Amino acid sequence: ISFFQVYIIQVSVGNHQWTVKHRYSDFHDLHEKLVSEKKIDKNLLPPKKIIGKNSKSLVEKRQKELEVYLQTLLLKFPVTAPKVLSHFLHFHLYVS
Repeated sequence: ISFFQVYIIQVSVGNHQWTVKHRYSDFHDLHEKLVSEKKIDKNLLPPKKIIGKNSKSLVEKRQKELEVYLQTLLLKFPVTAPKVLSHFLHFHLYVS
């Protein structure tokens, strides 16, 4: 049986709030697209860890690092987020 960690993201835009859930692999896919399309620094995404990847301390540390990653991306695109990032955060479902 294979277990994987799901990261819960609380998104707030104006008066709208919603939750998005993603695995680390989803973040990796997003990052690869942003690196190729928007020339984002390839080292911005926290690295994938193999050993102890499901330990509570590692999960908490990675959660914080992924939060910083998303906040950094949103600061890089203050007016309009790239389509791939908007889709990742489900903006299309909640913001019109």
